[in-house]
Amino acid sequence: MTQVKIFGQRDVLAPLRAEMSDVVHAAAVEVLGLPESKRFHRFFPMAPEDFPVPEGRTERYTILEVLMFEGRLALTKKAFYARLYADFEAQLGIGAVDLEVTIMETPRHDWAIRGTAGDELELNYEVEQ
Repeated sequence: MTQVKIFGQRDVLAPLRAEMSDVVHAAAVEVLGLPESKRFHRFFPMAPEDFPVPEGRTERYTILEVLMFEGRLALTKKAFYARLYADFEAQLGIGAVDLEVTIMETPRHDWAIRGTAGDELELNYEVEQ
């Protein structure tokens, strides 16, 4: 299971929402091994006064918070970061200076999905990779 929250200034994030979702999803499918059907993205477009830009960043500053089951190798997570940085720049025009990604892992038993504890779910993809 993976859920992604995407934060940014409204004027930048809103027009890129669909394309950004495609970029994040492609990386999650190809690097993290998620099935094509598993797209859980939430967008938080904010007014500039609610999403201040740190010094050295531009109005394209974007934050991704990725919540996922624990178990993936550090190399897999680093490959995911690299893919996001490359694709955000190439496809969205958001360079590395304007993208921050945080992965938060939780034990499967700390999730409940469709009425079932996460550690009791039958998954059709591998988490430990």
